Order: sequence, then C-alpha cells, then structure tokens
Amino acid sequence: MWLSNFEIVLEDRVIERGAVRIADGVITDISERPVEGADIDGHGRLLLPGFVDMHGDMIEKDVEPRVNVRMPIELGVYDLDKKLAACGVTTAYAAVAFTPATYGHVRSVDHTRAMIETLASMREELLIDHRVHGRFEVTFLPAVKEAKALIDAGALHLISLMDHTPGQGQYRDIELHIANTAKAKKISESQAAELVKQRMAARSEHGDSMDIINGLAELARENDVVLASHDDDTVEKVVLLHSLGAAISEFPINVAAAAEAKRLGLATAMGAPNALRGLSYSGNLSAREAYEAGVLDILASDYHPSAILPAVIALAEIGTGGLPASTALASANPAKALGLHDRGRIAKGLRADLLIAERGRVPRLRTTIRGGKMVWSDGSIKGF
Repeated sequence: MWLSNFEIVLEDRVIERGAVRIADGVITDISERPVEGADIDGHGRLLLPGFVDMHGDMIEKDVEPRVNVRMPIELGVYDLDKKLAACGVTTAYAAVAFTPATYGHVRSVDHTRAMIETLASMREELLIDHRVHGRFEVTFLPAVKEAKALIDAGALHLISLMDHTPGQGQYRDIELHIANTAKAKKISESQAAELVKQRMAARSEHGDSMDIINGLAELARENDVVLASHDDDTVEKVVLLHSLGAAISEFPINVAAAAEAKRLGLATAMGAPNALRGLSYSGNLSAREAYEAGVLDILASDYHPSAILPAVIALAEIGTGGLPASTALASANPAKALGLHDRGRIAKGLRADLLIAERGRVPRLRTTIRGGKMVWSDGSIKGF
C-alpha cells in the first residue's frame, strides 16, 4: 500500500510532497515525490509517526467517571483505547498508582491491581499497544512486593518513583497547593489546609523512604524495566535518582533540575497540556520554557491526550528544530527512552505506526494507523 502526496515528517527533515509504502505492517519504502496510482492520496496533509505516550492518567477517570460511580473496568479500558486512538497515540503506558490508603479508594491496591490485570488480559483485542506505567509512592510500604509481582507476571513496563507530600516536589508552594485542593474538592481553604497538614504528618510517620526507593530501583535494574524519577525539584534529587539507574525525569519542577537531568543523560518528560497552554496548572516549570531552553525531550498526554497534536504543532513554531524536533517529543524520543526501537519514526524497517493530520484553527487528526492497519478515522481519508 502506498500513501502518497503527503507532507512527511521524518526525524531530521520534512518531505514536502512524498509517499510512504507499507507492507506487512512495516514501512518498506519512502519516496521524495508523489507516487502515481497510490492507494491513499493525502492531498498535502501531514504524515507523522504515531505518538508514544509514556504517561497517561486517564484510565482511573474512565473506570470511575464520577466519585463513587464505578464502571466495569473492561468498559473503561475500551473507552480509553478508543480515546487514545482518536488522539493519535499508537503506544500508550497507562499510568496507574500505588499509594497509601490516605489517597482514597480509586488508588487502592486492590483496585489498581485489578485495572492492571484487566488491561493485560485485553491487550490483544485493543486498537493500540497498551503497556503499564506503575507509579509508586515512596511512602507506600508494600511497593517493592507489588512491583515484583507485576514484573513476574510480565505486566509492568515502566516504574516511576513519586513523592506527593506537600512542601516539596510538585507541591513545594504549600499555599498554592491548599488553594488548589480547596477548589478541586469544593471545600473551604481551612478544611483544605487541615487535609494538607494530615498528609504531611502521615509522611513523617513513614520515616525514611530510601529502603522503598532502593528496592524499586534494584527491581528495575535486575529486570530491565525502565525507571523514572518524578517531580524533581532539586539538582540533588536528580543526581540521586540518576545514581540509582533512572533513565527519565518526569515533570521536573524547574529549569535547574531539568538541566541537570539532561547533563546526566536522563530524558526529561513534561505534559502536553502544559506545553499547549504554556503554563503548569500547579505553578511549576512551563513546558514551553523548558523547550526553548533546550531541556525538554518528551511530551506525555498526562491527563489530556488530545493536547499532544496541537502541542507538537505549537512547539514547532518556537523551537529551532521545526516540526521534526517537536514531533520527536511525542514519538522518537519517548520510544528511545523506553527501549522501543521498532517504532517512533518514519523510516524503512520500522513499524507502520502513522498519523494523518492537518493544520488549521486547531490541528486535527484524521486517521490513525497501527502496524499498517487503520485503527481510527474521521472518515475524511478514502482508500483504506
């Protein structure tokens, strides 16, 4: 099958009007010019590599769309799968959290484990390639045991180490955190302040979390599972996690932490919603600022996958590398950081995971192709 007359975004350049041939789910040829009699005519639309999303929190909301309104997990997985395909994600890491009981029932151990097991059992029937990103709060005492069980079952592909205790990391600004908590929970700021105080007290009761951190890092090293740090707010924290084998720094809080991560060879990851809006909802580092400073490697959906495509297009206008560099944030770079060497780029021999999109008032995805097969379309592309 030939896809012709497209603006093809390669890793290092853009072919203004070219064609790509797909056979047996793989890219077998790339032409610098349109091909006569092609199966698909792109009419000048963009052809991009499929997005590789290393961090998406959406599964919890798809399973429980309102507080205490629990849907069947299978239904939530189907909804998530369709949503991601419609946003151009062809490989997705569902970010599921293991946290202390104080975080609520949505992130209870049993519920989190059930989501992972259900997702694993459904992988072969889904539209895109789903994997699991286990987010382990470093105050969660059974973290190492739970991670080992998942690794032994082949159900854990990425580990991140989190500490959401107010006063550091993402929530360094306690006053802002209290205000945001009040808004999110629709309570008074005094009530929110009490909740934050309780969270900080609970953290101190756990004592030193280094045993958990070291245990998870050792598991990751021994089983070739990628390890990520999370919400790095100091150079010292980055250095520590690097020494333990972390390959990715998720959501660095400031430029200094991001720059140190880059210097040490970690890939830095931030949210596409942040990049699209130009600011962090929690008042931390702007992904646009990070990109302009040369310290951003990866865009993740975080909580809103439809932000990835417009964020990629927007960053192409402000960076020095144009569309190839901004596209790599959501494709080649995460694929490399996650050890997925068979995807993430439009190149001969790689998986035919591709997107057809177009610019406009808001960039629009038209078709998603996974392994050479159309898995989502808005009906505007004919020939599949």
